[in-house]
Amino acid sequence: MFDWFKNLFLPDTSPDITQSLIVILLTIGLGVFAGRLKIKRVSLGVSAVMFVGIALGHFGYTIEADISTFIRDLGLILFVYAIGIQVGPSFFSSFRKEGIRFNILSVSTVLLGGLIAFILYKVANIGIENVVGLMSGSVTNTPGLGAAKASLNEIQTQFPDRIFADPAVAYAITYPLGVLGVILMIILSKLVLRIDLNHELQLLTTEKEQEQSLLIRKKCRVSHPDIFGKSIYHILKANNLNDLIITRIKHSKSKEVFSPTLDTKLNERDVVMVVGLPASVEQFMSIIGKESQDQEIESENDIVTKTIFVTRKSASHKKLSELDLFNKFGLKVTRVYRSGMELLASPSLELFYGDRLRVVGTKDDIAEVEKIIGNSEKRLLEPDFLSLFGGLVIGIIIGSIPIMIPSLPVPVKLGFAAGPLLAALLISRYGGLGVIHSYINNGAIYFMKDLGICLFFASVGLHAGTHFYENFVANIFTL
Repeated sequence: MFDWFKNLFLPDTSPDITQSLIVILLTIGLGVFAGRLKIKRVSLGVSAVMFVGIALGHFGYTIEADISTFIRDLGLILFVYAIGIQVGPSFFSSFRKEGIRFNILSVSTVLLGGLIAFILYKVANIGIENVVGLMSGSVTNTPGLGAAKASLNEIQTQFPDRIFADPAVAYAITYPLGVLGVILMIILSKLVLRIDLNHELQLLTTEKEQEQSLLIRKKCRVSHPDIFGKSIYHILKANNLNDLIITRIKHSKSKEVFSPTLDTKLNERDVVMVVGLPASVEQFMSIIGKESQDQEIESENDIVTKTIFVTRKSASHKKLSELDLFNKFGLKVTRVYRSGMELLASPSLELFYGDRLRVVGTKDDIAEVEKIIGNSEKRLLEPDFLSLFGGLVIGIIIGSIPIMIPSLPVPVKLGFAAGPLLAALLISRYGGLGVIHSYINNGAIYFMKDLGICLFFASVGLHAGTHFYENFVANIFTL
């Protein structure tokens, strides 16, 4: 009577599609639960899916081979593409700032790992495919495993008579130690070096704030006689303060608040609202006078402040100078928010789909500009599958391009790891490619990233678990 239940949940050497799906979902569910368990504030996180997969695979649970390959590759593609979209806007700016130092360190780490792997290949009599899997797992380099398997598949087609080991097995066996080893080394380093985590966190937060140079807004009262009667353009130009924006002004003995032009002249006891980097704002205040506590300049009876979203093609990939919102509508853009970053609205700034603009102007002017910009928050909440899957297709195409390297028997391909990652970085950096745009809301990015890595870990863990004992435990006892 309950044979159907046994067929779903009991191990089977030849599982059908239904049982394969049950095993995958069970592995991910148990893995996510195990990853949330904490021991002295330390948890495995999503890596626990790999461990659960190894355990279930060891006890006979498996999935159909073609389904396993499909789930593994799909998970890897989703994971690396989400990573690329998430870090793309800040990747290239960070690369320019600290790229040389970080790349020297990363290249040194890769070369050292490659040297150790080569020594193990020569000394320990381990197949090169297992050595590659071992190196990828020990440093938890998931994209590296994807590239290795792609290259191995190419070699297999050239030499169909040769039998190669699956590097995913060695990867899965060494991955747990790669995770736990890093955790143990962090704990050991903390004890040996006597590191105060709270103090380090405070230093890191301060350094990050300084690097990001968050924009600030302040009210300033004109009190220096040298400034009386001079235009905003003259003051900014003479003091090289091109990265400041004067959003509001209220003349002395007047309650009217308006958005000034560069030709607007400042008089004694005028109050202005300025937006910019902290150092520039402080310099501007020292030039014109002092900080003001005036509350009337923040009144929204005359002008209002609103955030609008770029959701129309008529505004995407246009510079603020091309839109010319101030001269056409009397609207001033003060800040642009993109992927968690706050950008100063300079005329040369190019707008991307999904950008948030902080604007100052009258309600009527803002309503007119919304027709051009879009401001359809509902469209941003709805996933754009054309952009998502179009970007994935471009990534797969890039990863499939053969690259001929002398002395290698087969051309090298970037594979399902590097191809989608590179495509996502470029699409995210330049805001899109044709009808494909880079905007994906944060919730969707985190979902795609976690789903992808869970699918990948579940497939690799189940596959490696079937050979875990003979490839790991048994070898230990034979040493």
